[in-house]
Amino acid sequence: MTDLSLIMIGTCDLAGQVRGKGFPSSERESRMKTGVGWTPTNCMITCFGQIASTPFGPHGDLMLIPDPATECRVQPAADAPVEHFFLGDIRQTDGVTPWDVCLRSFLRRAVQALKAEAGLAVTAAFEHEFIYHGQTPRLGDSYTLDAVRLAEPFPTRLLTALEAGGVAPDSFMAEYGPSQFEVTVAPADAVTAADRAVMLRQIARATAHSLGSTVSFSPIVDRASVGNGVHIHFSLSDAEGGPVNHDPAEPFGLSALAGRFLAGVVRHMPALCAVTAPSAISYERLVPNRWSAAFNNVGYRDREAGLRICPTWDVDGADVAKQYHFEYRAADAAGSPYFQLAMVIWAGLQGIRENLAAPTPTTWNTADMSAAELGRAGLVRLPQSLPEALQAFDADGTARTWLPSDLYTAYTMHKAGELNLVKAMSADEIAARYAQCY
Repeated sequence: MTDLSLIMIGTCDLAGQVRGKGFPSSERESRMKTGVGWTPTNCMITCFGQIASTPFGPHGDLMLIPDPATECRVQPAADAPVEHFFLGDIRQTDGVTPWDVCLRSFLRRAVQALKAEAGLAVTAAFEHEFIYHGQTPRLGDSYTLDAVRLAEPFPTRLLTALEAGGVAPDSFMAEYGPSQFEVTVAPADAVTAADRAVMLRQIARATAHSLGSTVSFSPIVDRASVGNGVHIHFSLSDAEGGPVNHDPAEPFGLSALAGRFLAGVVRHMPALCAVTAPSAISYERLVPNRWSAAFNNVGYRDREAGLRICPTWDVDGADVAKQYHFEYRAADAAGSPYFQLAMVIWAGLQGIRENLAAPTPTTWNTADMSAAELGRAGLVRLPQSLPEALQAFDADGTARTWLPSDLYTAYTMHKAGELNLVKAMSADEIAARYAQCY
């Protein structure tokens, strides 16, 4: 009997979950062209595993085609099986035409539009926080070496598996909360950065599983503790790959071009939250004085800003312009990295299209500002619930034009169904449910 290993093809869907199909390794060559069959209503499966509603019904057929550049082999332990998977694009049955609800293709369209209209490219990296359930936390473990020591061998296995999977780990640390950790990866082009974010979550889960444990990237695992964010770091470059974010002659070093991009993100941030903070529990993080994001401000080195101008290190002749970048902070892992980064890019491109004035970075605590002061500064409180964010999305006619109509319909229907599934639950029950899903 021939022992055939399994290869999976996955897509990160509207719920931020990776779903797909497998095939025997003997079919690898042919499947790189034909992929596997897929169904439109698959995208309507909520994070809870139920289809609350669907605009597609039982109709239609699609293809899920693997991208060779995303091949990932993971063996988190010597005695663990090798996981072999690809990420892919959802296409029509001609194998070429992208499906309008394919989020990876939607990100690629945003990248292409930014290049065609502004001559710019985005480099990005997703910074993840999560809870590892395989250790007993020690009181006062925030940021300590001891917290990492107590979690071993998970940290070492995770970084090893990320490196083997091509995810390029950059740093690992114990975060503020009990059993909470943060992992960052090296920056890459926009699509690769989103691919790495998807892979990182899967590899972290595989690593924890090899140790008989689990991780949770849910925005709120314990309502009495801190939340888990996903911070989207990004920078802009020109056609030759040169950085365009920094201008030492401008206030805070923010170039006029990058300022227009940030202005678009700021203007549309309330609508973006429907995609970047897309769960019923996400908004327990987005409150003042929680080191997340509560307003649509650009903050100078401010870890409560909706957008942060990150620090640079002017040592040993370092090129400040290459370091100078930004961080979108109103995001979490309940969403698809493709969809989240695409919406940031579309919003930034809109700012360039309309030649918006660069926002004035804040250097003070926006939570201390009165309503009148916020108004004079052009700042607004971000949505305080997912229904509010969906209303902001619906009311933002410009943001809606960035999405194909089928994608907008599917997404808003998907989220309405998700909210309906938790409407009778208490806040603690909702947190526990999401903690299981993510």
